[in-house]
Amino acid sequence: MTRIVAGSAGGRRIEVPRAGTRPTSERVREALFSRLEHDGVIDGARVLDLCAGSGALGLEAASRGAVEVVLVDSARQATRVCERNARSLALGGVRTVTARAESFLAGAANAPRDLVLLDPPYQLTEGELAGLLTALARREDPWLSERGLLVVERSTRSPEPVWPEGLRRVTTKRYGETVLWFAEPTGPEDGTQTPSP
Repeated sequence: MTRIVAGSAGGRRIEVPRAGTRPTSERVREALFSRLEHDGVIDGARVLDLCAGSGALGLEAASRGAVEVVLVDSARQATRVCERNARSLALGGVRTVTARAESFLAGAANAPRDLVLLDPPYQLTEGELAGLLTALARREDPWLSERGLLVVERSTRSPEPVWPEGLRRVTTKRYGETVLWFAEPTGPEDGTQTPSP
């Protein structure tokens, strides 16, 4: 069973696609969003959830006060599930897009996001992940706001992502077999700074 942890839809169950997705565990979502709320990231935020699957991450953000959430997944079955989940939870400001993450990121950002959640399939190669991070780090028509935050979810067996110019690792959190990498945008003047521990 997958459910929303807290907020206006807290405790409500959500549907999960029959195949092809790996929903973030409730324990990891609870820890992640407790941290994000503590840091003041969620309330009023514009959120992008890439490789959304069931939409659990983005919907958790909407439940906790994000004003705009875009759920992106390449599988139409997954985005249909996201749409049904958003409707059943009566969460406003949520929309879904059926597209490959790299294709979506090649388009216009419209408005920078305060939070980008990237939970790609674990079989995604490091090179493919690096391509997504490079697309997110672009300086023209940026995806991340100046104070925006990127969270990348990977297996603990995966190496640290290769951070492109324009992104800097902030910290890392491990939960069982899952590791969360937190990164933030850098300005042209501080792109070579050493990451925080």
